[in-house]
Amino acid sequence: MSSLKEITASPTYNPNRVLDAIIEKLQLKNDAALSRALEVAPPVISKIRHNTLPIGATILIRMHEISDFSIRELRELMAH
Repeated sequence: MSSLKEITASPTYNPNRVLDAIIEKLQLKNDAALSRALEVAPPVISKIRHNTLPIGATILIRMHEISDFSIRELRELMAH
């Protein structure tokens, strides 16, 4: 199993897939609504989207808690 560090360093890493999947699953309007759901500041979502901040373990767990996606599903969304 790949580590989060390996996934985020991969050339196929695309954080937008996981963010968009959570927005769709929770029927949120936008990234601002996602930041509220994840209880993070809006710039955190922007930095993740623009690939300047990797998705770390803490936010990955929070994504799992609010979306009911398994950690494995979230990691697969990030890696493809």
